[in-house]
Amino acid sequence: MTGSRWLRGLRLSLARLPFGGPASEGPVHAFRDPWKGDPDQGARLIGGHFRFDRQDYPLPNGNWERGPWPEPVREWLHGFNWLRDLRTLGSDRARLTARGLVSDWLAHPPTDPLVRDACVTGSRLASWLSNHEFCLASADPRLQQRLMERMLVEGRTIAALLPLPPQGTRGLMAFRGLLAAAMAMPEQTGFMSRFLRYLPGELERLVLADGTVVERSPEAQFLVARELAEMSVMFRTAHASVPPFIDRALDKVCPVLRAMRHGDGGLAVFNGANERHSAAVEDVLAQGSRQKLIAPAMPQGKFTRLALGKSLLLVDSGPPAPAGFDSMAHAGTLSFEFSHQRHRLFVNCGSAVVGAWRDAMRCSAAHTVLVADGLSSADFGPDGGMTRRPVTVSCDHQTDGSAHWLDLSHDGYHAPLGAKWTRRLYFGSDGEDLRGQEIIDGERNIDFAIRFHIHPDVKVTQDDEDIILQVGGAIWRFRQRDGAVRLENDVYLGRGKREVCQQIIITPRALPDVAPPEGEAPPADEKTDAEKAVKRTHQSVTWLLERIPE
Repeated sequence: MTGSRWLRGLRLSLARLPFGGPASEGPVHAFRDPWKGDPDQGARLIGGHFRFDRQDYPLPNGNWERGPWPEPVREWLHGFNWLRDLRTLGSDRARLTARGLVSDWLAHPPTDPLVRDACVTGSRLASWLSNHEFCLASADPRLQQRLMERMLVEGRTIAALLPLPPQGTRGLMAFRGLLAAAMAMPEQTGFMSRFLRYLPGELERLVLADGTVVERSPEAQFLVARELAEMSVMFRTAHASVPPFIDRALDKVCPVLRAMRHGDGGLAVFNGANERHSAAVEDVLAQGSRQKLIAPAMPQGKFTRLALGKSLLLVDSGPPAPAGFDSMAHAGTLSFEFSHQRHRLFVNCGSAVVGAWRDAMRCSAAHTVLVADGLSSADFGPDGGMTRRPVTVSCDHQTDGSAHWLDLSHDGYHAPLGAKWTRRLYFGSDGEDLRGQEIIDGERNIDFAIRFHIHPDVKVTQDDEDIILQVGGAIWRFRQRDGAVRLENDVYLGRGKREVCQQIIITPRALPDVAPPEGEAPPADEKTDAEKAVKRTHQSVTWLLERIPE
């Protein structure tokens, strides 16, 4: 064990010793959770169960350590963010349910490693403090005292675990919890000093120079903005100045978050994101930034956002997030989403948090991309990180103001297939003309499918070789050349539920491989030429989406 690890372990052991106590029986400062909860979830909690990722689970009854909960579910349960759902429901029964669950946890705290997870601990502390007025302010003084004693131990635990190893977005939960402990017990000056010491470095590695969060996910962008906005609210509630590094981070993050919204106000569905309700996104932006700026470009984050007329094209034009920050990454490099006014037409399929759906949604086939030989452009390991990924991803953007040209490529299929995929997009005619050319260059002809996932709100019909899309009073025609087109049933998880929809699939027409006549071996020099010819195999399909004039 290294000296730093030994010292860290010693600090953690000392932090959890039950000595000392807070000076008061209740928090010196509390604040109201600024975010709206889900009253339907609150009603479930009153009934003794909860829903997570479209699956119902029972609440613990005196046993918080073990239960039929996958790891992400257990983290959510122990994080107590669901207290806001009971607060939003607002009934006396909801208040008593919340108080009873907090009391039950305090009486049966887990001993497994999860209780020492600084991020989950931070979420729990902040949730207790931000919902204190609703469920605990009128509680028995003994419960109040137990709560404050536990907050002291948990605050010391977080402080002892800093600095954190790379945690991605969730690392900010630890800092929010430490700030909550500092607000509740300002006499414990070490909490605030460690918060101010380590949070700037965490933000520096988490937020890129252009304001994009390193995980390259609209969901991560939303969560970072929400964590920082809540910290800002906490400081203002305590009548303290917001640290400048928090304001600077919000000024960078919020314009990118706005750039990742479609016309309906929800999020684009890339890399672990779902749409989220537009009101939730707007609430975060209202708390986090006074200026309604949209990032004009994301050169470090490498998303391309093109707006023409009433249409919006968003493209994932960069490599996946780096190792250590890729737990949310999908194999959707070069995928795009397209919307007109408040209506989405082409989308990615969404995401899931646990189980087989999570794996399925991370595959290339769940994105509007070319899928070569049934494979994904990236593979994932047991820990959720990528084990194979595109190494070289390029994007060249040209525009004359009235139209845009994108020349994109990645080598994610080079290792398994010796192939490179190039996607060329044209976006013009005031946003009503979107065209593409999909090219596979490889060592042999490859079976591929170009998938265009269609949002569930769109009505889809096939007219011979054309696909007709109808949404929001507008009619669009999709056509292709050089391949075969068909419609297939599809699934969309982008709105928090499983919805049946459709997808357009283009496959190549059969082409013969370069090969000598049967039974005849070419001379050595001719064989070399044949091999070179195979390596120059070039397959191409073009397609067009255009709005039909009314």
